[in-house]
Amino acid sequence: MKKLFLVVLIILAGVAVISASSLCFAQNKEGGTVIVYYFHGAFRCYTCNMMEKYAQEAIETYFRDDILAGKIAFVPINVEEKNNEHFVQDYQLYTKALILSLVEDGKEIKSRNLQKIWQYARDKQQFSEYVVLEIESFREGAR
Repeated sequence: MKKLFLVVLIILAGVAVISASSLCFAQNKEGGTVIVYYFHGAFRCYTCNMMEKYAQEAIETYFRDDILAGKIAFVPINVEEKNNEHFVQDYQLYTKALILSLVEDGKEIKSRNLQKIWQYARDKQQFSEYVVLEIESFREGAR
């Protein structure tokens, strides 16, 4: 029974991620959508969990209106789950990563790997500032 519950929970989480991404694409056809992916595996250490939390909090705090307008979305993805393995090749991932992806008309236009997340992982303020500045820079380059 516990295994069945876990399988159903995993399926629902996957559907929620797909639905959230699709909703963003549908809502913001002008100017595209910046998808902020946090890629992780099944094993989640304290630091990895904190980086995801810091990224999500920074995005939800500084880009609240853009989230509501469908201009930005935060999407955590376990690359070890079925159908997610392609992200490892797509973005040349070798560890946990925060990737910015500009999507227009359902197609990725450009992406950026925020490689300094590990450098700032133990400092929430620096981490958040880095993420916010990188998103702003990424969006500015898209205009």
